[in-house]
Amino acid sequence: MNIQLIQGEFNSKDALELITQMIHIKIKYHESKISKNGNEEDVKNRESKIKRLQKELYELREIINLNSNNLKIEASILIE
Repeated sequence: MNIQLIQGEFNSKDALELITQMIHIKIKYHESKISKNGNEEDVKNRESKIKRLQKELYELREIINLNSNNLKIEASILIE
């Protein structure tokens, strides 16, 4: 099954807002799992994922802020 989440062209401001919100949802998901799970290895793994997402969002902001063109975004979830 394939769920199409985003498909379209967005100005840089809207694109950044949309992607930022999606990344924040993923970060909140990992944060909620950290607070519920006492497993040290799992906590470190989730913290690493959160840091990676934050870094990627920062890098994306830098790129988008330099780009005034519209951006094409496609995002889907593939469930197998």
